[in-house]
Amino acid sequence: MKNYKRNKMNNSERSNEVWLTPHFTLREMTASGTAVRRGLKNVPPAVAMENLRALCREVLEPLRRQVGCVRVTSGYRSEALNRAVGGAENSQHRRGEAADVHCSSLEQAKKWFEIIRRETDFDQLLLERHLKNGCCWLHVSYVRQPGRRKNRHKAHMISV
Repeated sequence: MKNYKRNKMNNSERSNEVWLTPHFTLREMTASGTAVRRGLKNVPPAVAMENLRALCREVLEPLRRQVGCVRVTSGYRSEALNRAVGGAENSQHRRGEAADVHCSSLEQAKKWFEIIRRETDFDQLLLERHLKNGCCWLHVSYVRQPGRRKNRHKAHMISV
């Protein structure tokens, strides 16, 4: 299990950060304003941590190589956090298999959707929301566990 570290960070920052891949940290894949406001712990177990690492490596890093900065707004969710945000009981976020990615416009969301659809081995890909301010987000998942079904390549633009 390799932990990546950025050269531009100072030593105290470097020692406190767990890098899942060269551009994605455990902190950003578990960050949640709802968890902070409600005092909820959002710490993934080892299996979910490896699922997050695979999601970042197989889907988010290839996207980043194509488009530059990628902002994850929701990654892993503990059971309590998932309940607090109204997530589905069987949400892939709870297993560390899913992330929601912020897009600043519908055009950007459609472009990123197509990149993920064409170039990654995703499980589920949804252009899930189009907000009044023009922002959208993509929900993307990846399944790595041996013995489970293969990634479905299920892609839908829900509210476009």
